Amino acid sequence: MSNIVVPSLENNNKTSNQLTKKTGIFQQISKIWAQKDLQAMAIPGVIWMIIFNFVPMYFIIIAFERYNVAKGILGSKWVGFDNFIEFFTDERFWLVMKNTFGLNLVRLLVGFPLPIIFAILLNELLSLKFKKLVQTLSYLPHFLSWIIVGGIMYNWLSDTGFITTILVDIGILDAPVHLIGTKEYFWGILVTSENWKEIGWNAIIYIAAISSIDPNLYEAANIDGAGRFRKIWNITLPSIKGTVAILLTLNIGNLLGSNFEQLFVFYRPILYDVIDVIDIYAYRIGIENGRLSYATAVSLFRSIFAFILLYSANKASKKLTDVSLV
Repeated sequence: MSNIVVPSLENNNKTSNQLTKKTGIFQQISKIWAQKDLQAMAIPGVIWMIIFNFVPMYFIIIAFERYNVAKGILGSKWVGFDNFIEFFTDERFWLVMKNTFGLNLVRLLVGFPLPIIFAILLNELLSLKFKKLVQTLSYLPHFLSWIIVGGIMYNWLSDTGFITTILVDIGILDAPVHLIGTKEYFWGILVTSENWKEIGWNAIIYIAAISSIDPNLYEAANIDGAGRFRKIWNITLPSIKGTVAILLTLNIGNLLGSNFEQLFVFYRPILYDVIDVIDIYAYRIGIENGRLSYATAVSLFRSIFAFILLYSANKASKKLTDVSLV
């Protein structure tokens, strides 16, 4: 009499899991194929990211070398963490870190809520034509290069400039001062000029989020007798909470970053003590002096620290608001 083999429950489960995985893979392939036109449009962006974001990561190696252009990456002397140690023990290290955190913290505290406030105020305008006009005028400065904006700032804030003359005339300044070359005013000028240039552009995403709110919520609030402020507080702000949380997380992750183009336009030796953030320091010490290994080490430190900040902010956002990047 032949033996009858009865499949075990474990084997059945394995077979079922394999079939489920295969079905899931086929479904994903079918979904991608159905969206082949959209996928094709994404290919140039993926290629750009690979070329400019992933390929350059190979050159991070020079942060651990005494890089010599003639010898190349593989022929240069390996020095381990010497470049990092040199940066951490540099007499300007703490000044650079203070400037980086200080300036970006001021930017975050001032520059982050302003687009939100602007978007909410814009949403409250009753005239559609006036709303479009204000929105258009507000984001036009975004398309000006920092070279142009820097030229405007230098003309307006010099000792004979338009703004300086007004401040003297109304008694805020006792005598004409070259404001843009004065350390005490420099951070304020940076933050003000950046917000003037970018507030309209940064508000676009909040305007889009507000426009997606269900109008029935506002109609119900009107029936209940809620005023504008109450509707903003109880409907508008809670509805865009996810957008705010995501963008705040990204901004916190960029606390060690900098608007290099803006800083480079205003870059002057007299301002080193207030303008020496990590990126400017890496450019000044590393690039200008041809110390590519040192500049790479400084930039790598900034990137690692920024990742830690971003990861921590994302975790906090997930815990507090249940909204996160991933």
